[in-house]
Amino acid sequence: MFGIIGIVITAISVIGGYAFNGGHLVVLFQPFEWLIIVGAAVGSLLLGNPKGIILGITHNLPLVFKGPHHNQASFIELLSMLYAVFKLAKTKGDLALESHVEKPDESPLFAKFPNFNADHHTRTFLCDYLRLLTLGTSNAHELEAIIDGEIEAHHKQYHEMSHAVVLMADAMPALGIVAAVLGVIHTMGSITEPPEVLGHLIGAALVGTFTGVLLSYAIFAPIGRNLQLCFDTDGYYFMAIKAGLLAHMQGYAPQVSIEFARKILPDELRPTFQELEETINNLPPD
Repeated sequence: MFGIIGIVITAISVIGGYAFNGGHLVVLFQPFEWLIIVGAAVGSLLLGNPKGIILGITHNLPLVFKGPHHNQASFIELLSMLYAVFKLAKTKGDLALESHVEKPDESPLFAKFPNFNADHHTRTFLCDYLRLLTLGTSNAHELEAIIDGEIEAHHKQYHEMSHAVVLMADAMPALGIVAAVLGVIHTMGSITEPPEVLGHLIGAALVGTFTGVLLSYAIFAPIGRNLQLCFDTDGYYFMAIKAGLLAHMQGYAPQVSIEFARKILPDELRPTFQELEETINNLPPD
């Protein structure tokens, strides 16, 4: 929502300010300049990145307008789910998790937490490490190193997506200059035309520089930044799982394990202790 509001404010401020100052809006309509700049930018994006990055950008671009996958409510659900998992493991042993881990789609435990259960990638992440517990893994430090490696690989993949958008934004002012130079070349071919015609052609050429700078700093660079922040929120989701798992492996009670997970969250995503306690006290019985 805020992404749409930002674009609208930018358009009104720039175009409105130009028009209210007596500028002619029709001069800004230069479709060939836009074709040169945007087309070259998209082409460079395709040239400089593998298929997976391009598809990832396309898939995650709606986050700019909808917000990140996870909010405080989804973190409350995550922590509640971890509490239920750790409680089951404490009361019946880690082997009690085996049926839930091997067939998560049929797990009545995970079914109680629909948003988490629908996120197959994160659910697989958790189940993989719970499976190690059922197989007898007991060294928390060794498991921590493995989890850190997987989270780092996940973070790197998503960082490459946002970085690719930022690089495209960085290139746009230069591509705007390219469009302006091509416009000047076109103008020089009409040097014998009357001054009013030349003035229009020169103005059209300068629109290329304006367009490149505007698209870079007001549109695509903020989009890249927004994507990175959304991906960082996903990273906290994995970090909370990691903190809870390691605390559980070190023998802490379920309430303490999820408190470890809660405390690593930033303020805007972290539920209060009372909110979390109320939620786990109202969980449906096993």
